[in-house]
Amino acid sequence: MKKIFPIKKLSEVIEIPGDKSISHRAIMLSSLGDTSVEIENFLAGADCLSTIGCMKEMGVEIKTDGDKVFVKGNGLFGLREPENILDAGNSGTTLRLLLGLTAPQKFLATFTGDSSLKKRPMARVIKPLAEMGAAIFGRNDNKNLPITVLKPDKKLRGISYKMPVASAQVKSAIILAALYADSPTTIIEPYPSRNHTEKMLRAFGAKIETVGNEIKVFPAEKLTAPEKIIVPGDISSAAYWLVLATILKNFCVTIKNVGINETRTGILDVLKNMGASIEILNQQESGGELSADLKVTSSKLHGVKFGGEMIPRLIDEIPALAVAAAFADGDTIINDVGELRVKETDRLAAIVAEFNKISPNSFEADENTLIIHGGNKKIFAECKTFADHRMAMSLSIYGAAAEGVAIDDTDCVKISYPNFFETL
Repeated sequence: MKKIFPIKKLSEVIEIPGDKSISHRAIMLSSLGDTSVEIENFLAGADCLSTIGCMKEMGVEIKTDGDKVFVKGNGLFGLREPENILDAGNSGTTLRLLLGLTAPQKFLATFTGDSSLKKRPMARVIKPLAEMGAAIFGRNDNKNLPITVLKPDKKLRGISYKMPVASAQVKSAIILAALYADSPTTIIEPYPSRNHTEKMLRAFGAKIETVGNEIKVFPAEKLTAPEKIIVPGDISSAAYWLVLATILKNFCVTIKNVGINETRTGILDVLKNMGASIEILNQQESGGELSADLKVTSSKLHGVKFGGEMIPRLIDEIPALAVAAAFADGDTIINDVGELRVKETDRLAAIVAEFNKISPNSFEADENTLIIHGGNKKIFAECKTFADHRMAMSLSIYGAAAEGVAIDDTDCVKISYPNFFETL
């Protein structure tokens, strides 16, 4: 067990690692260009390293040097059949996006992953790809790993697909497959999900049109990569310090170089609605992505109610937001969060089970809703992370802001934030 003690002070400036979502996509798309690309501020977490490993297996030359990665692209049609099974590790992003990328290729690819990833649902990706003509077969009626992608009989078809759930990973898989299709593909989302794939592909010269919740992807003949991609800091990693600086008394913290893509800033909107003081400073743009410094000042929070189209903009930050809500006055009700049940663990169940150990009788959930009763007494507790990186980090800041906590697993934070505990 690792013990985290109550925090006495915070640094005035905090640096965070590169954005995980953008790091994944930078590797994949740079591999499809036909020039060399330097990726700066790359997140060298376990998930993104799984993406590098898979792309190397498909013949792409990739070299790493600290937080810099150098990719020599093979061209849009230059990937090679892997000699080995492609291991996505714990990374749902790696697996789902690469299912889309390998679906139109003229070779066979088989995917596996760790015990957690093997339980996560893949039918939501396989279904639209199969409608396009992909030949994909998995365990448990095409729902789970291992999954094999066969060479398609002919070129994939462009389709119109109405997504039942807003999911950036599913959308991105379809977009990548659509680059190789025989006609344009239209994707209709119930709510806009994070749009890093669309933004980066446009920077690579792909033709993608977005009108409201519809994305139209045109087949491509080639992708032209920029010489350099600078990855902004990950707002999901910034979330822990946003919450901690807000709920602790008498602090003012600046978090440097945070990505503020409009599809990812739900946590800023919700915290501000709760009464948080957050200033956005020094905005800049690279590769179509905005970043800025976030200045956070301690604030008194109150409970709020939200759901619907807000959820895709902050789904990964809900455990951290639940910590903020525990320190707020009144109740916070978060609707439409059933997606949390199919993450690295059942995060809704984990939040209720473990967060209640720190603040008894403060958290409850049904299949799709999380309710937090704020302002209750906090105590020291021993908690389980369920090998879930976001649970581990959220529990850590919860204990640090309260009476301390002991957690059973710290290695899992390497997935997205390798130096989290050093910073904490």
